[in-house]
Amino acid sequence: MNYEEFNHFCGSFAGTSHVVQWGNSDVWKVGGKVFAIGGWSDGSQAAFTFKTSNLNFDFLSDCEGYKPAPYFASRGMKWIQQVETSGKLDDDLKYYLSESYRIVASGLSKRRQRELGIEHLAEPRS
Repeated sequence: MNYEEFNHFCGSFAGTSHVVQWGNSDVWKVGGKVFAIGGWSDGSQAAFTFKTSNLNFDFLSDCEGYKPAPYFASRGMKWIQQVETSGKLDDDLKYYLSESYRIVASGLSKRRQRELGIEHLAEPRS
């Protein structure tokens, strides 16, 4: 996945907004809360950062192509950075970005969810 594909995918979720910040990174938010970051990597290699469940954080921290996200993970937050961007993990990335969106959006107040038209959020997918 490249940054253009990343931005298109993240923009497909309801109630999202996009800003460029933190060293020219593409930052995606729902209800003003960050759920995905494109960029913000060591060097010129593409990287995608997202929030995870505790279980996925533990699992992905030990998987090739992923690492605990700089800054976030060092502060105890469950964020992962995918640094393998050859395309072989694109389907996985779409799943984890979807889950990150769901986790963050589910944490919004019910009122805010209604305002954004996302009160129908489902339970985690298996």
